[in-house]
Amino acid sequence: MRAIDTNVVVRFLIADDRAQADRAHAAILAGDIFIPTTVFLESEWVLRSAYRLAPIEISDAFRSLAGLPGVNVEDPALLARALDAVATGFDFADALHLGKADGCSAFLTFDRQLAKRAHRYPEMSVAEP
Repeated sequence: MRAIDTNVVVRFLIADDRAQADRAHAAILAGDIFIPTTVFLESEWVLRSAYRLAPIEISDAFRSLAGLPGVNVEDPALLARALDAVATGFDFADALHLGKADGCSAFLTFDRQLAKRAHRYPEMSVAEP
């Protein structure tokens, strides 16, 4: 199995460099690919901040990529839940943070927006320290 980096994901999805996009497509479509959660996290940030994609566009692209034959993701349930949360207006990184903190009694943050939206994770108490 071969793991891929953020730049390969971005080239695959954006294709703004034809030569690299072709190589990214060939590698991914050949299968036996692993995408770590951290690569999705960084890719979301790049696609949102540098390419100005809307969260739902990124979510749809990630679902398509993760659903390709031969593509394996580190934690499919975590990714799916985070992408579902994005569809309801939740921040992707925050959804991943809460998902990775599963089993903890509380998630402490100064981010009031996160605390306000955290009702989507009723099993986790989100509060200020």
